[in-house]
Amino acid sequence: MRVFGALLSAVLLFSATPAAVQAPATPRPAGAQPEAQPETPLTPEQIKEAIDQLGRIDYSIRMSAARRLRRAPTAAVVPALIDAVQNHPDGYSRFRSLVLLSGMNDTRTHDVMARALTDKNDRLRTVAYGYFEHNADPLMVPRFLDALATEQSEFVRPALTRALAAYASDARVRDALNGLVMKGQDFYRSAVIEAIGDYKGAYALPALTQVAKLDGPLQDDAVLAIGKIGDKKSLEALAALQRTAHRNVQPAIAAAICLLGINCSSHLNFLDQSLRYGMENNGYEELLRASANGLAAIAIAGSADVAAALVERGVPSRDPGRAAIALALGAVAIRNTSLMLTVLQKRSDPAPAVELLGEAFDMLEEDLEEERFYVAVRRAYWAAPQNAPARRIAAALIQTLDF
Repeated sequence: MRVFGALLSAVLLFSATPAAVQAPATPRPAGAQPEAQPETPLTPEQIKEAIDQLGRIDYSIRMSAARRLRRAPTAAVVPALIDAVQNHPDGYSRFRSLVLLSGMNDTRTHDVMARALTDKNDRLRTVAYGYFEHNADPLMVPRFLDALATEQSEFVRPALTRALAAYASDARVRDALNGLVMKGQDFYRSAVIEAIGDYKGAYALPALTQVAKLDGPLQDDAVLAIGKIGDKKSLEALAALQRTAHRNVQPAIAAAICLLGINCSSHLNFLDQSLRYGMENNGYEELLRASANGLAAIAIAGSADVAAALVERGVPSRDPGRAAIALALGAVAIRNTSLMLTVLQKRSDPAPAVELLGEAFDMLEEDLEEERFYVAVRRAYWAAPQNAPARRIAAALIQTLDF
């Protein structure tokens, strides 16, 4: 059960990445860090040293290196990052260089990402597909379609299918993804189903409805995707499922019906009650996660009230409820950053909620999406007046999340 299925799966799957490109794992250190700052010049030697440190085992060293590179003038840093992506001997430094490059808004990034699509480093290919998901280039579609026949990496293929889902105005893409809903390994199908829902792919509704009727690990994914697409004609199928589906699928059904805009208040009440029940009773972790995921889907669709309610439940919570809510809020923050910033600004004491997001990002470890989040937050920081709530929230996020 997943609102952010590809991300959550990556938490587990990347732990099996070969050592040459595996993320070093060191706990995030405590203590305040500098907030957003103007550009700080670095010498070529300092830039090279920082890039080398991106692959260090010690978290504080590689975090500090990334911060220095983000704050240095892009005219000096971008060429060095491009060279590192192509030539650095350390696979993880190459990966992190590509992630940092993605946030620097340089025209050369497109070509670097295009070359990365065929790199042997799985992480680089994953970042490249993620980049083209959010930076449209229809000329890339034939390459993506060809890659469906050759890309078998469990790390990369979900990013490939998400990228394709962003180009569903192309009939070739619709045909390919529609077929993938019904065949292949469950993990890959889950990523396809989620992506189709996120991009409101009504072309796949018949196939999604078939999957939603089948008991199994993809049922809740298909149900949520149907809700995200938002076609009220789907209510009949969802209502039938509501009468027969397993208890752990009911939160996804409630969220989906709410997303259709039908009787949302009662379904939100059910989701809140099932979330609380899962938090207060041992043995109901799956129900707990499903409820948190359902609420997150509604928040991502634009409900600040639901996001705020998740924060209220999460701040005083303990595991296992805390982890489930943190991950749900992490999904909201990454998929609807502006909404999350608005929710945080309205809190009298946002610090506990910011800490909760910090825990989410520690679990997700989705570098490209986190970099996109950072770019949005830093933009909000500089756009806000001095001492405004928006600037204070952005500064707190930059500090807590080690950007």
